Order: sequence, then C-alpha cells, then structure tokens
Amino acid sequence: MLGQTYNVQPVPPDPDHTVYLDAGPLRIGVEYRVVDPEALADAYEGDDLAEIEEHSPEGGFTDEGLSIHIESVADDHEYLRFDAFDDDPHYHYVDKAAGTNTLVGFDVAAHGPVVPWVLSQLRHRLDPMLRRAGAPHIADTLSAGLGAEIAAQLESYLPTIGIATEAAE
Repeated sequence: MLGQTYNVQPVPPDPDHTVYLDAGPLRIGVEYRVVDPEALADAYEGDDLAEIEEHSPEGGFTDEGLSIHIESVADDHEYLRFDAFDDDPHYHYVDKAAGTNTLVGFDVAAHGPVVPWVLSQLRHRLDPMLRRAGAPHIADTLSAGLGAEIAAQLESYLPTIGIATEAAE
C-alpha cells in the first residue's frame, strides 16, 4: 500500500498566503505553511479532526515549509500537493471521486532535497501522478511539455521567495 489514505481532505490553501501561477488546464498554488495542532483544530472538526489526531505523532503534528498545490481549472479541485516541509516532507494524491487523500512520505536520504525532486516530478511524472490521483480526465488534457513549463515557472518564482530550487553540491 502506498502511503496513508485518509477520508478527510487536506487543509485547503490559504488564499491570503497563496500565489497562483497559470498553467493551461492547471493552476499551481505556491504557499508557505505553518502546521501545528492549533491550525489543524481550526481547519477540522468532528470525525475529520479525530482522524487527523489518530494519525498524528505524540503532541500533534508540527511543521512548516513550502506547499505546491496542483489544481484543475475546470473543477477547482486540488489533485496533487507537494509539502516540502522542513521536518516531514511529503506529498498527497487527492482523489475527488473516491473522496480520499493519500499522504506519501518523502525519503530525503533516498531522494535528496525535496524541492529539486518535486520539480523533477512535475517535469517528468505529472501525467502519471495525476492519473494516480484519480484525474485521468485532467491528464488527458495536458499538452506535451506542460510539466516542464510548470517546473520552469517554479524555478523562476521560488528563488524570489527564498526557496532554493537546486540541490546543494
């Protein structure tokens, strides 16, 4: 089984702290997030909060860092999210039809720094990742090279907010 699948959806992007880049049928959100037990309690309630807390570490989940949201323009749904967090980087497959959110941990020892890895996945694996997220209808609309265009946009934009896009030598 890949990652941990939840029935609760990820916390939506904060529109006041998210910059959006246009990319054909996709909208790319760039946000710096601070996640802690209080922020999660503000975002969730009832069974959703209970599910989050059940899978959180002792004392609650606390982390911060860059989030990259991959959303469909057609249905305003976020199908992929890359959380390039400081302590626990991970990514999400958010399947709209199934109503699930699969969180997959990122192994820094195996893959190196997370941001260059994210850019590589966008450049080379966007189509299969969207399909894995239950969005073949979106993947079918992607033009050749769109992933490379998205990665290039992010490589230009991220340094302007202090985020390195290349692995340190």
